[in-house]
Amino acid sequence: METDRWIAFRSHFGIESFYCRPGIDGAHEKGGVEGQIGYFRRNHFTPVPEVGSLAELNEMVEQWDLHDGRRRIGSRPRTIDEYFAVEQPLLLPLPDEPFETGRVFTPRVDRYSQITVRTNRYSVPVRLIGKRVRVVLHASHLVVYDQHVEVARHERLIAKAGCRLELDHYLEALIRKPGAFPGATALEQARSAGKFTPVHDAWWDQARKVHGERDGTRALMEVLLLGRHIPHEHLVAGLATALRAGALTADVVALEARKVAQAEDEPPVTGPGQTPGNVTFLHEWRLAHLPPDTRPLPSVTPYDQLLRRRRASGGDHREGEAQ
Repeated sequence: METDRWIAFRSHFGIESFYCRPGIDGAHEKGGVEGQIGYFRRNHFTPVPEVGSLAELNEMVEQWDLHDGRRRIGSRPRTIDEYFAVEQPLLLPLPDEPFETGRVFTPRVDRYSQITVRTNRYSVPVRLIGKRVRVVLHASHLVVYDQHVEVARHERLIAKAGCRLELDHYLEALIRKPGAFPGATALEQARSAGKFTPVHDAWWDQARKVHGERDGTRALMEVLLLGRHIPHEHLVAGLATALRAGALTADVVALEARKVAQAEDEPPVTGPGQTPGNVTFLHEWRLAHLPPDTRPLPSVTPYDQLLRRRRASGGDHREGEAQ
């Protein structure tokens, strides 16, 4: 019996199902396919490769596959790639749109701004509390949609009863209740993932000393909200610069982060006594990139003429008075 997913798959690619005969009558029908799968496993997956992610493993498999295309099977006169070149023109063209391989779920967002997918919990923005969202679960990640808009993306948890929280999803709630921020699980996970750095902690400590516990934490929330529009590395650089200057407001952090972004986009400026590694201030860069000034230097000669005329007229006036 064919499942709905398999029917959708073969309908999308326009293929027909053909099944081997069961038992000994069909034992000869796909031995070559099974044998080559065994060859690939023994030569590339023994011993089991160590990788940091599924994406890295897939990249390795693709390279192995390309390399195997130059191999001959047994005593056959042609390579795998040469046989495929003959067969390829006879195959149907691929559809214009890709087939969605993910599993679809429609969980409801609970009061903690989380959804449950396959016994694991994932965070979504707090504005979605109480709403039902659409989740597409893939082998290594999942994507959450509100209507047709992507609102969250998480790496998939493999173990059961796990929890993956994104600090950004809770900022609107934490800015209203800053006292809940220090003990938040989302903060702990952000630290572990390297998204909340020691620079963040140092800036936050200084902000609390200057503004107080509540207002200092709110200032940090405003900084974290900037991360929705400013790349993480630029924001960290802006935090470090603002911390050195003792500027503990989100506006200053945003300004310094944009300076870093602009400095990366512009070519390095070199001049007398200056190397590309030197720090270049924005006004210096603008002066260095002004077009050449071909105007003549200003002259005060016309003013000198006016002074001579004034002196002459003044002298005549004094002679008239003496008479």
